[in-house]
Amino acid sequence: MKYTTIARTLGVAIFAAVSLGACATRDDIRQINSRLDSIDAQVQRAAASSESANQNAARANQRLDSIEGRVQQLEQQPARRARG
Repeated sequence: MKYTTIARTLGVAIFAAVSLGACATRDDIRQINSRLDSIDAQVQRAAASSESANQNAARANQRLDSIEGRVQQLEQQPARRARG
């Protein structure tokens, strides 16, 4: 009976030591927060770049829309004969 009490106590002590060993330290938390901040900054830069690309595409579409009528006129004109 004495051995089971010692074994149980030893088991609880080992379990507690393993459990506490798996806990994150303050330094671990700082490193994780630093990494998250870095990822957040990358996401913000990507979002800004994406917005800029969308604005450039919108301007390009406006330019295409503005010349579309002229292109259609040129396509409908009769073909010119080559000189010479």
